[in-house]
Amino acid sequence: MCDYSIHVASRPAQVGDRLETKNFGTGTIGFCGGGGLAICLLPGTEVAFDESARLHPYLGLETFDNVAIFRQVDKDNPYQHHDCLEFPDGRVALLASLDACQWATVLQLPAAPQSDVEREEQRRAEYARYAG
Repeated sequence: MCDYSIHVASRPAQVGDRLETKNFGTGTIGFCGGGGLAICLLPGTEVAFDESARLHPYLGLETFDNVAIFRQVDKDNPYQHHDCLEFPDGRVALLASLDACQWATVLQLPAAPQSDVEREEQRRAEYARYAG
């Protein structure tokens, strides 16, 4: 699951989905589709932003390429954001650090894993929801 889907309704991404970066009010930013439904990406999913991706203004004015691959980092640490985007120049930005209201399109989903290494690369960080 994606960091932001722990607290909101979600569905898996599909090729061609139009995504918006959204502040879900849960302490993180994520992708949503029409109607505000969270869209979860598998690690390895490629997206293209309509314009250069940019960080939240509070974090600076850094901009990135408009094409990126969704990844997850530090999957074994439940107290950290995991969702990030890897850009062609090698830079990585946490999804939670992006500015809201940016639009992107899902270009392609990752191929089905063929080895244990590929399975581990596509494994998503999953943590139980807190009962409350």
